[in-house]
Amino acid sequence: MIVIYRKYIIKEFLRSLFKISGVFFFLIVISNLFEELSFVEKLNLNPAYPLLLSILNAPSILFDILPFIFLISTQFFFITLSEKDEFSIFKHNGLSNIRILNTLTIFSFFGGIVAILLFYTFSSSLKNYYLEIKNDLTSDKKYLAVITDNGLWIKDEIDQMISITNADKIRANYLIDVSIVQFDKDFKLVKAITSKKVNIKSKEWKIEEAFVNQNNSQQTAKNLLINSNFDETKINNLFSNLSSFSFWELDKLKKDYQSLGYSTMEILVYKNKIYSIPIYLAIMTLLSGIIMFNSKYKKSKIINIIMGIFISVIIYYVSYFSNLLGTNDKIPVILSIWLPLTIIGLFCLIGLVRVNEK
Repeated sequence: MIVIYRKYIIKEFLRSLFKISGVFFFLIVISNLFEELSFVEKLNLNPAYPLLLSILNAPSILFDILPFIFLISTQFFFITLSEKDEFSIFKHNGLSNIRILNTLTIFSFFGGIVAILLFYTFSSSLKNYYLEIKNDLTSDKKYLAVITDNGLWIKDEIDQMISITNADKIRANYLIDVSIVQFDKDFKLVKAITSKKVNIKSKEWKIEEAFVNQNNSQQTAKNLLINSNFDETKINNLFSNLSSFSFWELDKLKKDYQSLGYSTMEILVYKNKIYSIPIYLAIMTLLSGIIMFNSKYKKSKIINIIMGIFISVIIYYVSYFSNLLGTNDKIPVILSIWLPLTIIGLFCLIGLVRVNEK
């Protein structure tokens, strides 16, 4: 009998989960639509583009807010069952409050594993396609940057000059072991520049101890200035959208970063965030269930929704601040991800003490 009730609980929870996920997906698409409309308007493109772009971007955002979707879905699950007085039926048939929470928490944990293996792969593919479309629409093909096994490569076109730059490593706002080959508009070689260090803090690059080969002669310049479309911030931002990378691509990106001497801290934090999803979902479901049991469902739906959103916002900012400390190497990466979850988990353990009395 208890097994039957547990199946019923999972079915009702899934129903709430799909409803809340659908609502959030719709809200995400609508909110993104305004941004994409302004983007497309500037380019005079087909009116269907904004909706397509918004839909492609929505799954990755949905994945990021999964813990809060589970929290609010749990609230709706409890409200729905309490309105039909089904918790009394569960108690009469030997299904305690702890068992109900146990069923929901375990289901959420395995749901998190499925989300990582299937939904994340799906959402990252769509995000990558979304970024490719936007890049194709906005890029004039004059400049681009990629990381390969041979370091950082930058193609740049500025001041009637085409520059191909290769750097072995990046350290802070410097490119290390740099070669720059410059061509005119007809791709005729103008000059080649090599240097141990180039300051890219601004878009006016400062090349230190530059060796310049031009017209079959070599010259040395202590400080040579050249203009670029790239600076430190722009280069960093080019590779910061990690949600468009699959697990395997993240591993490859990490190796490329290491060969470039680039910090892999952001990738480590992001991967740990993904790994923590099953436990995150389980804890949020447990927390929501404890709150609902302790409130005895006396609050209205609106109050419960507001309370759920308020709790979600607090947890989001605590997690964000902790992740930021990990990314900036202020605290260990593992601690930055798991400390907030540990604190929430301890609160849940305290709240479980009197759940069966409710």
